[in-house]
Amino acid sequence: MSLDWSPLLPSWLLIVISFGTFFFCLWALITHTRGQLIKSFAFVILLMFLAGPGIRQARYQPQPQDALIVVDHTASMNIRDRRDIADKAADNLAQQASQIAGVSTYRLDVNDDNQQGTHLFEAIKEEAQNHPNLSAIFLLTDGMNHDTPQKLDNILPGFKGRFLPVHLLLTAKGEEKDRALQLLSTPPYAIMGTEAHIHIRVNDLGGKTGQSVKIYKRQNSAKPKFIADTLTGQTIDIPVKITQNGSNLIELSASKLPDEASTRNNRLVVSIQGIQDHLKVMLVSGAPNQSARVWRDLLKADPSVDLVHFTILRSPETSDDTPISDLALIPFPTHELFVEKTNQFDLIILDSFDNPNILPESYIDNITRYVRQGGGLLVVSGSELAEPGSLQDTSLGEVLPARVTYKGAETGVFKPVISPFGQNHPVTNHLSQKGPWGDEWGPWYRLLKTTQIKGKVLLATKEGTPLLAIRHDDKGRVAQILSDQIWLWSRGGSGGGPQKELLRRLSHWLMKEPDLEGERLKARLDDHKIIVDRYSLTPHDFLMADISSPLGEHFQVKMQPVSDDSNHLKGSLTLTSDEEDNQGIWTIRQNGLATFIADTALQTIEMQDLRSTAHKLEPLVEKSGGGIFWIGDHKVPTLRQVAEGHKAFGTDWTGLPLHREKIMGADHLRSILPSWLALILILPLLALSWWREGH
Repeated sequence: MSLDWSPLLPSWLLIVISFGTFFFCLWALITHTRGQLIKSFAFVILLMFLAGPGIRQARYQPQPQDALIVVDHTASMNIRDRRDIADKAADNLAQQASQIAGVSTYRLDVNDDNQQGTHLFEAIKEEAQNHPNLSAIFLLTDGMNHDTPQKLDNILPGFKGRFLPVHLLLTAKGEEKDRALQLLSTPPYAIMGTEAHIHIRVNDLGGKTGQSVKIYKRQNSAKPKFIADTLTGQTIDIPVKITQNGSNLIELSASKLPDEASTRNNRLVVSIQGIQDHLKVMLVSGAPNQSARVWRDLLKADPSVDLVHFTILRSPETSDDTPISDLALIPFPTHELFVEKTNQFDLIILDSFDNPNILPESYIDNITRYVRQGGGLLVVSGSELAEPGSLQDTSLGEVLPARVTYKGAETGVFKPVISPFGQNHPVTNHLSQKGPWGDEWGPWYRLLKTTQIKGKVLLATKEGTPLLAIRHDDKGRVAQILSDQIWLWSRGGSGGGPQKELLRRLSHWLMKEPDLEGERLKARLDDHKIIVDRYSLTPHDFLMADISSPLGEHFQVKMQPVSDDSNHLKGSLTLTSDEEDNQGIWTIRQNGLATFIADTALQTIEMQDLRSTAHKLEPLVEKSGGGIFWIGDHKVPTLRQVAEGHKAFGTDWTGLPLHREKIMGADHLRSILPSWLALILILPLLALSWWREGH
């Protein structure tokens, strides 16, 4: 609304009349002539009428109103019935808005697929670009948001200066409290047999610190046991014994806080990889040969292996005529290696070891005992094994997987292939047959014929002659290569072959690497399912696995062959939608094998605080002019339209500001002094002045 003029005469004429009126009024004041002052008032009113004063009023029309309903669907909204409350409230608001003319609602569901917390305003920023007539934003959430700006203008600059209230509808009946077990530090791996240290803290969010709390620990399939009574807010050091190679799962839990929002974050699972300190390998070479370098280069390239390599060409008791001054000052530690420290090695390799008389029989017997007590032995056999009195004629022959003839080595062209048994064994399964060497591996030209196989054959010639055999003996493992020409593959002659990968797998299988076990059980979590894989050296039509939950429930899962591969079976168990029941260590058992899994991804930022609270969003909501409502009892505030600039919420209602737009060219001018009013004012004044002049 503004003052405007619409003169009835040209401007120059109005100016002349204005000067005339001014001088007439001045003359009337000076002379005090009877009736002239009243007449001056009449002339002033006439002048104002001729100037056409009026009030110009702009005309406005209401804009369409868009309301954005943002529904939090992140992990913390799965607590109790929060998601159900939010979804029903969103439907209620949309239904109310449909009853108001010109109002449209748009629903935006926000997930946390990246597990980086709740990012409501990142989604709002992107969606708001599609709604220039946005009038209000409704947040249906538990209040735990991790990207709250200080002001709405920071993320919506296009709405700067516009009244855009943010209304917060919280899925609870009031402020909540929650006890959370916080992981401060844990080592990713530790050496088997040592203690790892996990540091945790128990926080009472929304409650008092310094409260008494009990801590419990469970490792792998063991039962939970009480380990500490401490206070909230204090750092706790939990020592953990690393007992197995591979993943060690440790579940820690804290006692419940009365009336807390959820016990889901009272528990956490930590995975620590158990590793061996260093794998110790003793390589004993006989007569110098090409394969010794292959073994030395392979084992030295592995940072996890400590290699002891030496060559023995004569027995310790043999003497020669070498002058004392030319002999080594330090005697070779034969007794120490073959008697005192044999059990410290994870693997012993005998490469073309010629005459057993080189070592006393007691040393050979000790190697045999070492194998049966759990050690690994690899024998690379050359022509020396095909002679009477060789290693196979000692006690060591009892553990070798093959016995060879005494006819010496056989020469020819022998192309190694994987045996039917080797197709399923992890040492040779999927061993690449297509590489720089082409579709077939390069040949060897010398091998030993066998008279007896006491183990299993992994590699053979195309005619079926064994080239690589393995055997379990008591607690130990033995492998025997029935040729001394595997080194040819490293030269690439006639195509070469996967020598490096084969020898790496073979040596680590002998040292009992879990992933190379022939009979193994694996499990993983995938999309609310436990997937169980069973690998076996024996074909099966089906197998049953027992799965026990963190709550002690048992489930039977049928595993069936994968793609007609009866040595690989797979089964699955679909978990319930209640993640609180699924949290913790699951144990999977099958025919003496066991494995453990847990969802360690539950320790996300979303799970660190499970309260419903207004504290995180309250400052922004207040600055925007919106209201805060607790809808845990399913009471949704009434939706109203309010004039722009007026209060946008009440105790039980929430408002949509009505924004208006000016209609161009539709302004209305209302005269302040219409003609009828001018006549009513002027004529009485003129009559009065004439009357005064007559008296």
